[in-house]
Amino acid sequence: MALTDATAGIGTDTPHGDLLDRVGDWGPVSTPAGCFRLVPVRLGRDLALLSRWMNDRAVSAYWELSGPPSVTADHLRAQLSGDGRSVPCLGTLDGVPMSYWEVYRADLDPLARHCPVRPHDTGIHLLIGSAADRGRRLGGVLLRAVADLILDRRPACMRVIAEPDLRNIPSIAAFLTAGFRFSTEVDLPDKRAALMVRDRSLRHLM
Repeated sequence: MALTDATAGIGTDTPHGDLLDRVGDWGPVSTPAGCFRLVPVRLGRDLALLSRWMNDRAVSAYWELSGPPSVTADHLRAQLSGDGRSVPCLGTLDGVPMSYWEVYRADLDPLARHCPVRPHDTGIHLLIGSAADRGRRLGGVLLRAVADLILDRRPACMRVIAEPDLRNIPSIAAFLTAGFRFSTEVDLPDKRAALMVRDRSLRHLM
């Protein structure tokens, strides 16, 4: 399945608020791995693919969304029916969906109850969908690309943050490769996490 239209993914089940400056309009970005684009999820189109990814053992160990498609659907609907503070997206590489992303307002998220966040801090979650795409150092390449997209398209955002599980060493390594720094450890309700930060002021140095 290829998604090549710049507006693909914008539909009735996609939030229309501007809390994240219209992620669906951010457009493509060139990376060493190919042309990358964030495409907001459409439940009817994307559920089967995302549910299959969530049932991959390597993914379910950290996302905990394995099971029937309804489990993934409930997770997506919670975002799609909200006010736009979290936008679930497919990540496409040269038009082919290969990753899942959540771009969210960290300052409006429950995360803010557990660690210090700043106004307009923007958070990201990522999973690489296909096992064939893992171990190719794509994570660091794409994380850098998405962090740059956020900083370019969201002028009010001074920091891009993430909170991968401390046990997920490959994920933490990918964030470090992408120019994030380790800030602190954070106790969250479902995990102990590493708070990773990419600062606007340091983006050209790291």
